[in-house]
Formats: sequence, C-alpha cells, structure tokens
Amino acid sequence: MNWLNSEAFTLLDQHIIWSDMIGNVLGLITLALGWRRSLLTWPVQFLSGLVLFVAFYGHLAGSAGKQTVVMAVALYGWWQWNRTKDKAQDGHIVPRFATWRERGAMIAAAAAGTVLVALLFKAYPSLSWDPWPDAYIFVGTIVAMYAQARGMVEFWIAWLLVDVVGVPLNFANGYAFSGFVYVIYGALVLWGMRDWWLRSRDGARPVLEGAPA
Repeated sequence: MNWLNSEAFTLLDQHIIWSDMIGNVLGLITLALGWRRSLLTWPVQFLSGLVLFVAFYGHLAGSAGKQTVVMAVALYGWWQWNRTKDKAQDGHIVPRFATWRERGAMIAAAAAGTVLVALLFKAYPSLSWDPWPDAYIFVGTIVAMYAQARGMVEFWIAWLLVDVVGVPLNFANGYAFSGFVYVIYGALVLWGMRDWWLRSRDGARPVLEGAPA
C-alpha cells in the first residue's frame, strides 16, 4: 500500500498524494450524504477512515490511531441512525436541535478533550506534528460526528469550527488537497446546515432541561 503515500499530481505547486486525495474525496462524499440524511454517509465515512488508516499505518502511528476512533464513531452513527424510530416519510432521520444540556455537554467535552489530547500529543511528539490545533481538529471531528449520529443540527456548526482551523493547518503542513477539500466542506456545511435547520424548525427546539417546551 505504499502507493497511497506516493504523489498523484501537482496542483498550484502543491504536491497531492493519493491517500490525501482519496480519503478526503470520500470525506466530501460523506458530508454530501449527511446533508441528504442518507444512511450511506456512515459506511462511506468508515471507508474514508480505513483508507487513511492504511496510508498512515507503520510510519504515522498517531494518525493511524486517530482514524480507528473515526471508524468506531462511524459504526456508532450507522447503529444510531438504524435504530432511530423518529424518521421522516422518506425513511431518513428527522433533524432536531440539541437541548441546552446537550450543547453544554458537547462544548465541555470538546474543551476538555482538546486539552487532554493536546497534552498527550505533546508528551509523545511522534503522534502529531502540531499538538494543539491537531487535537482541536481531531476532537472537534469526533464531536461533530457524534452530534450527526444523534441527528442534531448543531453538528454543522461543529464542522464549521473545525474548518476554521483545518484549512490553514493542512496547507501549512503540506496537505494541500485536504486544504482545498476543507474549503469545499465549508460551502457544503452552510448549505447542509440551512437544509437541516429548515427541516427541524417545526420540530424539536433547544429548551432548558425541565422547562416547558
């Protein structure tokens, strides 16, 4: 599988490698399927993680390890969407807004997780080339995928926050194709968020726990 780490082509003086291109194209498809609320979003997400795991395994253990977490969350998303009883007439999940308690829990988990993962990366430099932003993107991705698995509109906002750091970080570290794809991610996220927002507008809205809806 060494070909996955070889150069595919050069674009605007940036060297594009096969694993970076294939993994991120699959990630782009995943996001588009998520917009359509298709169950296929999860197997494609799993395949994206698998491609990157194979590419990283053996020389970038930390990056490979991160992809195993992504694949595990993809399996959870598949299971969660399959068991969800509240579905639209088209058989897809019905988006909803998170409760204030859920929002607070995700923000707290993202903050604490970023600190813990960054400290882990700093303790073991081989796990990451840039501990803090790398930890932020990794934890933010997991939080976004979790929120998506739960059908929360807020998962789009989480992806936007990941993009803000992901675009410059990928360009700075030579993963140009990832950087270009993250820009496209941003456009898809905005369209997807609008679609989910409209679909959930008449459904569940964020309310304080214990307060009247």
